[in-house]
Amino acid sequence: MKSASGHLPDDERFLCHKTSGGRWYAVAAKPGQELKAALHLERQGFQTFTPSIVKTVRHARRRTERKVALFPGYLFVRFDIENCAWRSINGTLGVRSLVMAGDRPLPTPMGLVESFIELSDKSGLMHTELQVGQRVEILSGPFVNLVGTIERLDAKGRARVLLDLLNGESAVAMDRAALWPAA
Repeated sequence: MKSASGHLPDDERFLCHKTSGGRWYAVAAKPGQELKAALHLERQGFQTFTPSIVKTVRHARRRTERKVALFPGYLFVRFDIENCAWRSINGTLGVRSLVMAGDRPLPTPMGLVESFIELSDKSGLMHTELQVGQRVEILSGPFVNLVGTIERLDAKGRARVLLDLLNGESAVAMDRAALWPAA
C-alpha cells in the first residue's frame, strides 16, 4: 500500500525486489567479485544473472578449468525502477556501481539477458553450438583472444581452427571448450 506521498513503505519496497517484473540492468562489479556481488544482491532479494563460461588456466605447468564470468567485471540485476529501492545496489559488497545514464540506471536492451539465460544452464554456464565455418574467439591457451574460423569439429570435443598468423593462415587443433562465437 502506498503512503500519501506515493512511495511504498520501506518493508514493501524490499519485497518488490522479489517479483519477476522489471527490467534487466548491468552492474559493474569489483575485479573478480562478480559471483560475490551476485550472492549479496540475491540476499537482498534481487534477481541476478551472471553468464559464465569454463576457461582453461595454465599455471606452474598445471592446467585447470575454472568457471569465470563471460563479461569480466559485470553482472545483471533485474528490478522495477519505479517501485524498488535500487540505490542499495551501489552499496552492496562486491559492487562498484550500476551502469548509469545520468542519474538513473541504464536498462539493457530488451531480450539481451533473456537470450543469455536461454543459452545457459541453471548455474549460469553458457552453452553454444559451434559449426564449421563459424568465426570464433579463443578463450585460453597460447592463442588467447585471437579470432579464427572453425575448419573442422570432431566427436571427441576437438576443433581445428584457421588463424591468420605470420602473414599466412595456419590450422591449430584445440579443445572445443576453449572457443566462443566471435562478435
